[in-house]
Amino acid sequence: MKKSAANILREYGPFPGAERVNGVTFDGRHVWFASGDRLNALDPESGEVVRSIEVASHAGTAFDGEFLYQIAEDVIHKIDPKTGRILSTIPAPGNGGDSGLAWAEGTLWVGQHRGRRIHQIDPETGKILRTIESNRVVTGVTWIDGQLWHGTWEGDDSDVRRIDPETGEVLERLDMPEGTGVSGLESDGADRFFCGGGGSGKIRAVRRPG
Repeated sequence: MKKSAANILREYGPFPGAERVNGVTFDGRHVWFASGDRLNALDPESGEVVRSIEVASHAGTAFDGEFLYQIAEDVIHKIDPKTGRILSTIPAPGNGGDSGLAWAEGTLWVGQHRGRRIHQIDPETGKILRTIESNRVVTGVTWIDGQLWHGTWEGDDSDVRRIDPETGEVLERLDMPEGTGVSGLESDGADRFFCGGGGSGKIRAVRRPG
């Protein structure tokens, strides 16, 4: 396993009226983050929140290229980002114990916090297609270039790790500074991860190893 200190490129926030950062996703232009009662669109260049949608947003967030997906307690809402309207709702696999959310291969990938696993689910029905076990609490989840990464956060220790999607074996680990947690996780499709900072109300851009 490769292990290194996380290279934090930039910090955003805290943001007015957003005490927590739960899930994060990236639509190619804005970082969307869940703050409990709304989804917020952050411009990562200016650091400003440019828009908000009022919707329950308790955990992970994902974007499929057109629509947003948001965990709200024990369900996942599909949301039109243009109108803010909820288009459909499916059950979340962890019945409220869900954490991260990602879109890849036409399906949703859902982290189960204390369950220490990641489920691949059908975005239309919520049916579990397969399950990957982890040896740590799972927070945010993201796929990039065929690599599966997830955040962990236990006590004061938090990291971002790449795991083998077949076996769950940890292949690489980026250790966050002590006291810096990772709640949500998303790749920008290139060399950055956006990491939600939970109760700090911050989002951190972390360099993805080349």
